[in-house]
Amino acid sequence: MSNAYTQLEKKFKRIHVLGDAAGMLHWDMASMMPKGGAEARAEQLALMATMGHGLMVESEMADLLDQAEEETGLNVWQSANLREMRRSHTHATALDEDLVEAMSRATSSCEQLWRQARPEGDFKKIVPALKEVLNLSRQKAKAKSEKLSCSLYDALLDQYEPEGKAAEIDPIFTRLEGFLPSFLQEVLEKQQDKSFKKPAGPFALEKQEALGKKFMAALGFDFDHGRLDVSLHPFCGGIPDDVRLTTRYDEADFTSALMGVLHETGHALYERALPKEWRNQPVGTARGMSIHESQSLLVEMQVCRSDAFLTYALPHMKEAFAGAGPEWSLDNFTNLYREVKADYIRVDADEVTYPAHVILRYKLERALIEGDMEVEDIPHSWNEMMQKMLGITPPSDREGCLQDVHWYDGTWGYFPTYTLGAMSAAQLFESALKALPSLDEEIAKGEFGSLFQWLNSNVHGHGSLHSSKELMIKATGKALDPEVFINHLKKRYS
Repeated sequence: MSNAYTQLEKKFKRIHVLGDAAGMLHWDMASMMPKGGAEARAEQLALMATMGHGLMVESEMADLLDQAEEETGLNVWQSANLREMRRSHTHATALDEDLVEAMSRATSSCEQLWRQARPEGDFKKIVPALKEVLNLSRQKAKAKSEKLSCSLYDALLDQYEPEGKAAEIDPIFTRLEGFLPSFLQEVLEKQQDKSFKKPAGPFALEKQEALGKKFMAALGFDFDHGRLDVSLHPFCGGIPDDVRLTTRYDEADFTSALMGVLHETGHALYERALPKEWRNQPVGTARGMSIHESQSLLVEMQVCRSDAFLTYALPHMKEAFAGAGPEWSLDNFTNLYREVKADYIRVDADEVTYPAHVILRYKLERALIEGDMEVEDIPHSWNEMMQKMLGITPPSDREGCLQDVHWYDGTWGYFPTYTLGAMSAAQLFESALKALPSLDEEIAKGEFGSLFQWLNSNVHGHGSLHSSKELMIKATGKALDPEVFINHLKKRYS
């Protein structure tokens, strides 16, 4: 092992630990921090962002990378780690410290303002702050595009989907856009022959939390290394050894929050199973957000909305809420969790309509980053596209362009990974079923060990050793194929 490479591992460990600490502060800001702490927290995060950036771009780093790349004798994990170090360094050196600090301050401020504007449905309140975030995001995209020799949007996409290109996403989304409208109508017509009724609440929040935790534990979540809390927008944060999940509850409907918990548990189980021997190194991190989203959607959509899971889960639901009557039958819950409808909220959307939500945001954020749209245009364009794609118009911006935190916290270029993740989930689960012929029977009994052993062997334990494409080929035998996802929808909903 080269001396240069050894020094790089030490430096990147410091950078990762600092980033982990910032991540915990972000989690606290989104879930526990009182409103009065916002200004101080923005200062803390700005300082940590500039410190991490400073460590990454120090002059010695470039020399060490050059030296390490000339050395021989690195094993496959070390070589992949060096590749990811170079990638991180390239992204960091594209930005100067002033832009990093300004971006951190602007996004912290805008996110806190969003937490006020969303419940009020008041988009005008956030326009000045969002314009600043967009302006800085455009500067960031321009600097990175010049460094990476790619388009503005691809420069931001690469942060979340390494090597991802809009030119590769466009034909996949075009295929979905061509398939979904007619299929949606077919499903809606078929659904008319099915009756279902949501169980009547109220459902005490503490009972909802207890039920969610019961299923988390059954799936394999370790509460000695994580916790579940409440936030305005469900998310999974923290670090592999201390994973933080959040959800939001509705006393009138426990089914939505429960699926939110199970979704975030999929993220958490991926984080927990990343290779321990490569903690705090780039190669030990998750392989991009499409793979990360595939793990949450595999758990929520492929597993937890299946006949097998509902067979296992329904008795626990009935016990938790003293459920009785026809609305608590397995047939009713199966129909309930397979309901397809054009609705406003992405995180509550079904499998059939969900891609439309993502494609809408993908098109809008590309136009915004590339200067073809401005912040003031967002509500009108959003509503217009919702009407075109799903035939509905949000009653207010609360149910429209204010519903997601991503743009307000500076996460531009992320949205395509949701649907890429859904397609990856379908493809991975199809391969798991082939490898584990008794998997459905195991799930029906609440046994998930073999599934997660398969996922650990084929996805989780690889960290960032492979590219997303290589990982999918190794796990499923082929690159991402949208037809697998389409066939899954046909099988479940036709």
